[in-house]
Amino acid sequence: MTAAERLASTGFDINHLPYGSFSTSESGPKLGVRLGDHVLGAAALLGHADAAPEDVAATDHANLDTLLTRDRAAWDRVRAGIVRVLTDPALAETVVAEAVPLSVASLHLPFTIADYVDFYGNEFHASNVGRIFRPGQPPLTPNWKHLPIGYHGRAGTIVPSGTEIARPKGLRPETEGAPTFGPSRRLDIEVEMGFVLGSAVPQGEVALTDADDHIFGLTLTNDWSARDIQAFEYVPLGPFLAKSFATSISVWVTPLAALDRARTAPPPRDTPLAPYLDDSATPAWAFDIEIDVVLNGEVVSTAPYATTYWTAAQMLAHMTVNGAGLRPGDFFASGTISGPDANQRGSFLEITWGGSEPLSLADGTEIAFLRDNDEVTLRARAAGPEGAITLGETTGRILPSR
Repeated sequence: MTAAERLASTGFDINHLPYGSFSTSESGPKLGVRLGDHVLGAAALLGHADAAPEDVAATDHANLDTLLTRDRAAWDRVRAGIVRVLTDPALAETVVAEAVPLSVASLHLPFTIADYVDFYGNEFHASNVGRIFRPGQPPLTPNWKHLPIGYHGRAGTIVPSGTEIARPKGLRPETEGAPTFGPSRRLDIEVEMGFVLGSAVPQGEVALTDADDHIFGLTLTNDWSARDIQAFEYVPLGPFLAKSFATSISVWVTPLAALDRARTAPPPRDTPLAPYLDDSATPAWAFDIEIDVVLNGEVVSTAPYATTYWTAAQMLAHMTVNGAGLRPGDFFASGTISGPDANQRGSFLEITWGGSEPLSLADGTEIAFLRDNDEVTLRARAAGPEGAITLGETTGRILPSR
């Protein structure tokens, strides 16, 4: 048997191999790949593959940072070399002996975030929010179907899955009188897909047809949101304190190559697009990925990423069309993912319709927004060559305000 056959588990087999940063009591952080319930050092695997020295060097670091400076050809060579070792029966004993059980590994942010942009790319979510925040007005703003709306987020508050989240404070609108300052009363999640970028472009632009050369992989993202603070501050410049306190990402980055079977066409376009965003003749850049929202162990919604109107390729093209450069480690998120049905919504703002329709839980309680000590986990699955692959989950628990 090969190491791949001996170590693989459902969702984390040879077809997936997500990257992460891990350490043990004996060694500091290093870049690894996950296979089943184990993690293996990427550089050590490539050493067994007799890989090119520059490819081994790109992986012999604490995380993905150095590999992200390379190009798509290098990323593909590294993955191919790892697969070659894991599927070689002659190397099985050696590789299995080097595998580290996840139970004894510490996991870290998989890369250093350079810049962070959060988009607003899902029409169902944007329409729901428009109806809740701006009743009596058109749910979508006039520009929404013409470009992917986004804002520059705070890279320094992106944290790895498992990090506890303190309830943020800010100015909250009141029914009457001036706003008050204090802990958010309407703390929320946003189910998103994050995209890890590499292969620098010092000065724009990245065309739709070049997106594959720069999007290294995907990671589940929860952009925590304080809806009361957001409602007061977002006019005219958009979210700030309501979103900048914490964004959780998975400790595992799924390589783009692992998601070939999950690619699908985006929703139909019903508004003509500027040439740099027109994807009518480009490869499919949506993904058939289902994301469960798990509150304290109970699945309360399943959001379908394939419903997102604007694709990752369009978001990347828009980010760079004005001449803005792209750095390794740049990161952007899709915006909240929601589907057309009530059980497909990707935020509690939508699930409870602004708190007016509380969610009944299995334990008999009702919830509108997150309470102290609530724990939210995002879990996702996508089609793979031999059954579904499981993306690395993202979890966070709410602590009382500091």
